[in-house]
Amino acid sequence: MITSNQFTQMFPRAKDAAELVEAMNDIFPKYNIDTPQRIAGFIAQTGHESAGFRAFSENLNYCAKSLDVVFGKYFKRAGVDADEYAREPEKIANHVYANRMKNGDEDSGDGYTFRGGGILQLTGRDNYTRFGKSVGMTAEEAVDYVRTPKGAIESACWFWKANRLNKYCDSSDIKMLTKRINGGYIGLEERINNWNAALAAMGVEYAECDAEVEHEDLDVEDIGILKRGMRGEGVKMMQEAIGIVSVDGVFGPGTEKAVKRWQSDHGLTADGVVGPLTLDKMFV
Repeated sequence: MITSNQFTQMFPRAKDAAELVEAMNDIFPKYNIDTPQRIAGFIAQTGHESAGFRAFSENLNYCAKSLDVVFGKYFKRAGVDADEYAREPEKIANHVYANRMKNGDEDSGDGYTFRGGGILQLTGRDNYTRFGKSVGMTAEEAVDYVRTPKGAIESACWFWKANRLNKYCDSSDIKMLTKRINGGYIGLEERINNWNAALAAMGVEYAECDAEVEHEDLDVEDIGILKRGMRGEGVKMMQEAIGIVSVDGVFGPGTEKAVKRWQSDHGLTADGVVGPLTLDKMFV
């Protein structure tokens, strides 16, 4: 298993670190996450997806211009006026998540109730229902549970087991593990670094993983965040917004450095990750 000291060395800004580690060590055996490779794979992936175990609930506090960038499919391209939804997270969620994932329509309120929660952002009535059933809860009870340290871990373990992800850890196939969780290879380099760090913390030797991938255009409308390793039109828009001379749509080391500088100049945390707060200032 992993200790609190090992965990906080890897994720120093994690929220409720001691409770998370306690939950991991208690819950992992139930889901057969019981070898160093499986534990490292889980920590590597969930650490990336939750911004270092800091985000347990989806942030939907977008301005109008950010809505057109992040959720363009449901606003700009759908002919919906984003100004009518700006800075209203509940209204945004009810619109974006309506009539899918077994949610009701926009007026039902399901979109906001069943918005992303936990370290793998469980989303939609259907997922909350299935997870809740596995732990003896209703979907509504599960909404609150996944936002606790224990529930955040257990909901991610449930997803892990349901998608049979241990086999990729057993074969050290971090690329395919990332593909199954992310749908692409966003943040692959960081995920591999997390994997290596977790194995090293547990005293396990590791072989270098292949971080090379075939480049694919990634749609910011479906991602909602931009970070190193990504590419596509969303990255191009961001590069243009902060005045990068060579706009190529590739979020590499140079772009990351430019983002950090821009964030620092605009009073934001200079972490190089373009999330909602950074997008808001870029596109106001």
